[in-house]
Amino acid sequence: MNVRQFLLILYARKKIILWTLAATVALALGWSLIQPKTYKATASVLLNYKGIDPLTGMAVPSQLMPGYMATQIDIIGSKNVARHVVDALHLAQSPAVVQQFNDATNGRGDVRDWLADLLLRKLDIVPARESSVVEVSFKGSDPAFAAAVANAFAEEYQKLTVQLKTEPMKKTSSYFNEQTKQLRDNLEAAQARLSKYQQEKGIVSLDMNRVDVELQRLNDLSAQLVAAQAAAMEANSREHVAGAGANSPDVANNALVQNLRVGLASAEGKLADTSARYGRNHPQYQAARAEVDKLRAELNTAMGNVTRSVGNNAAVLRQREADLKNAVAAQKTRVLELNRARDELGVLLKDLDSAQRAFDAASQRFSQTRIEAQSEQSDVAILNPAVAPVDPSGPRVLLNTLVSIMLGTILGVGLAMLLELLNRPIRSSSDLKDMLGIPVLGTIEWKPGRGQGGRLAALMAPRRLLRLN
Repeated sequence: MNVRQFLLILYARKKIILWTLAATVALALGWSLIQPKTYKATASVLLNYKGIDPLTGMAVPSQLMPGYMATQIDIIGSKNVARHVVDALHLAQSPAVVQQFNDATNGRGDVRDWLADLLLRKLDIVPARESSVVEVSFKGSDPAFAAAVANAFAEEYQKLTVQLKTEPMKKTSSYFNEQTKQLRDNLEAAQARLSKYQQEKGIVSLDMNRVDVELQRLNDLSAQLVAAQAAAMEANSREHVAGAGANSPDVANNALVQNLRVGLASAEGKLADTSARYGRNHPQYQAARAEVDKLRAELNTAMGNVTRSVGNNAAVLRQREADLKNAVAAQKTRVLELNRARDELGVLLKDLDSAQRAFDAASQRFSQTRIEAQSEQSDVAILNPAVAPVDPSGPRVLLNTLVSIMLGTILGVGLAMLLELLNRPIRSSSDLKDMLGIPVLGTIEWKPGRGQGGRLAALMAPRRLLRLN
């Protein structure tokens, strides 16, 4: 089908098209006029999220996600918010509303849910382009009621955002409270174990340098023991040599022994001189003899004393060596005991430190979550509250009329084409050729009289009276 055939069909079916167009426009206009007036109230809500929590100062990456705005729109249009709006406006307490609910549902279900569904049907949520502002609109026959519902949706959404943020924090705070109590018990048990161990081991100070002091004392005792052993060995040697009497170096080097030896030698010389001059019974000889015997006795006594002194000195050094050996052994035992106590004490201190750190971390997190659970701050702010509209938003008579004209034209053309397909007449030479399959030799021009036809017929009529094909 070419354009000329299509125009011929429209011209032939113009009455059907015009009647269809007129009927569609009339129906649309009548429907627009009989519809009650609706008013649209809009409240603007600002989602001023910054990605930073006002309490902790930490970044909140969930608010920076691309789906954050869509999530907030879903929350505004949720049934939970709608039920809160019903409760805030006390809609379910109206006897007329309850009667309407019973008539519509025969008393089945909940009136709050029924009203929430009705409100959501007339709710419109539109986010602003490249902005954090969301417009919450509600349509109704009463402008004041529409403004009240729009503001109620904005306010209940603001409250719900706070509730959605604080409810998890309350549960988390309760969890950390229980954990804090348990960790406090663990800390007290660790402290009790440490105190009991200190009492059992007699540890007064937790200073680990005490072991170093005891180790230094052990080193000093070891050095003294080495020196005492050397001195004892020397004393034993001197004691052994001292048994030789006059040949002992200690005896020979003793000043008293030396003086007595000098005196004895002088007395013996005097005795020899006296014996040469006098007889044995002479008093001078007896006196010289007595002096020699006295000095010899004193010399023997002095030599014996020196020998005993060397022996006593050796015995003292041996006793000192034995005492130092015992002291070193006791100090070694104490150092080992202190090392073992230090290892066990270190384990207890580590347990206590771990319990303290866990308790501090849990206490800090508990304090933080408790503050967050009590926070009433919201990221949502009502930018422009809804006001009762003066002019109705619907029905739009002009828009509906224009739409009905377009729709009526499409329906009329479609009906004309349908009728044409059901009963296809011959309207041009091309139709005759298409239907009969024979060539058209010529056409006869027909010009209607005045008043018959119009510009479209003049345009469609052949230019020549007879056309030979």
